[in-house]
Amino acid sequence: MAAPGDQRIAVPIDDPNADTEWNDILRKHGVIPEKPPSPTPMIQEAIEEARRLAHENRLEGKDLDELDELEDEEDEEFLEIYRQQRMKELSALQKKSVHGSVYPLSKPEYTREVTDASQSGPVFVLLTSSLGTNVESRILSELWRQAAREYGDIKFCEMRASQAIENYPERNCPTILVYNKGDVVKQVVTLMTMHGVKTNMMDIDNMLVDVGAIPDNDMRVAKRRREVEEAYEEKLFSKNIRSTSDRKEEDDDDWD
Repeated sequence: MAAPGDQRIAVPIDDPNADTEWNDILRKHGVIPEKPPSPTPMIQEAIEEARRLAHENRLEGKDLDELDELEDEEDEEFLEIYRQQRMKELSALQKKSVHGSVYPLSKPEYTREVTDASQSGPVFVLLTSSLGTNVESRILSELWRQAAREYGDIKFCEMRASQAIENYPERNCPTILVYNKGDVVKQVVTLMTMHGVKTNMMDIDNMLVDVGAIPDNDMRVAKRRREVEEAYEEKLFSKNIRSTSDRKEEDDDDWD
């Protein structure tokens, strides 16, 4: 028979995580474990840090016209720092913008225009379908032209897949090949890994960032992201307005 001091006594515990005097006594005697620290302070700290960074970087990605619109809201000296930064960025881009349009390729010039040219920077090659019924190929061709205009510092090329690679499967079109330092560093077969027929310039931006052709904080990327966020917020706002209006009409109908 166990000694009285060795006998285990069933202690009533309703909720071991509750902040009660009884639970404090049980924790003191090791009957229940100490409560883990509340995540609330850490969450609040993370939120505050995110707000601080958002405030500090509120002018990132804004172009010169957008900065001018903020003259009445921001400190002039603070704005001038960003103006000078944007002017330097624009000047650097203009010096590097030696392309500006899509280069049509033929097989004899492929090595010179792609493989050799990639020694001085990434070259993006789009292999298109020879069939007019390939919707993804048509969509990507349009995006390719837009990307070439916006990113004049990057070389974009285009070629029929059947001319580049003999017997290249039509089902693999469109295909993107990214060359750098003479090698293929990325290959995208069809738009399946992007957003299919809904692929847009954001997907192209992300690809450019992914292969290191542009930095993640590139002003063109930052501006597009901000425009997408603003459009989304406006859409939510309009949806809420319509929802409120619908509820008001329903309430009015109830009174009729």
